[in-house]
Amino acid sequence: MKVWRRIVCVLPLYLFSLLPLAAQTSSTFYQPGVTTEGAVYFLPMTSIKVTIQIEKTTYTPGDFCKYADRYLRIKDISPNPSTSYRITTIRQEPIAVADTTKRYAVKFDAKTAATNVSLSDEGILLAINADPRAQKVSPQFVAAPRATSINPRQFMSEEILAAGSTAKMAELTAQDIYEIRESRNLLVRGQADNMPKDGEQLRLMLNQLDLQDRTLTSLFVGTTVKDTTEHTLMITPVKPVIQHILFRFSQKLGLVDQDNLAGVPYYINIENLMTVPEPEPVDPKKKNKQIAGIYVNIPGKLRSTISDANQTLLTTEMPAGQFGNVELLSGALFNKRYTTHLWLNPISGAVEKLEAEQPQ
Repeated sequence: MKVWRRIVCVLPLYLFSLLPLAAQTSSTFYQPGVTTEGAVYFLPMTSIKVTIQIEKTTYTPGDFCKYADRYLRIKDISPNPSTSYRITTIRQEPIAVADTTKRYAVKFDAKTAATNVSLSDEGILLAINADPRAQKVSPQFVAAPRATSINPRQFMSEEILAAGSTAKMAELTAQDIYEIRESRNLLVRGQADNMPKDGEQLRLMLNQLDLQDRTLTSLFVGTTVKDTTEHTLMITPVKPVIQHILFRFSQKLGLVDQDNLAGVPYYINIENLMTVPEPEPVDPKKKNKQIAGIYVNIPGKLRSTISDANQTLLTTEMPAGQFGNVELLSGALFNKRYTTHLWLNPISGAVEKLEAEQPQ
């Protein structure tokens, strides 16, 4: 979650030839050791947050797996443990990061009125004379709790535990499984000798029989445990990207390093959609000149596509300050004649809303 802070800035005095003498906001490129008595802010650039959810499946064979066909007529039970992985979800979303090439300073001047400047924790400008807009927060991933493991031996009778061989234990356990299933069928049909007195008691009895059935049957068919983990990758493009390996994935190893050829490559392509004109070159002589106003982004747009070797998996378009221009809001908007409220988009740095109120 983004956290913003409010800085009280005092705005300097400037003279515009077409405007009366008034206090105006002044911005300049930040110079360490030179820009003093001011508030430093950044404009944002877009970083792409890629979230991958991977399901891990672990199979453990049961003690009686080789007798599953003989006693329970269940075929193709593997006697070998195994682990496999699969991708269940891939999503991508824009995240704002401070663009260090767009770092500016607002000068302070004690002769002018105070203005509230709201910044994010990264120093990105969010609002002036206004509370920042509430930002959308992605739901936090919470792993599902694991089911409690139950030892099948606690449901074994004394006769089963005393059997002299694994084959005999499997035979007696299978007989118990059939008896449990028969008892459950009689309860469901209402034909049991000792029927429960109410529905709740019946439900409890059926649940207990189901638990015993599943636990003892697992000795033949084995157990399968599934765990889901979430992985996050960040990529911050400053130019178009073509067939960049985003990650590698193996069905047997899961997510692996990019140089591990055991994994299949997944690619990301990032296009600059050229929705705004190319910025004009900056005159080096004017770059550090103090200018009245506040810099804001005119963001462009990018298209991010994730694919594997066979198909496109996901395509998303999002605003991108790094593929746009920077414009200057006139400092006259923030002089003492007006109370101006400015809200910037926290992702793109574009103006979302601008309100100017004349004092009564």
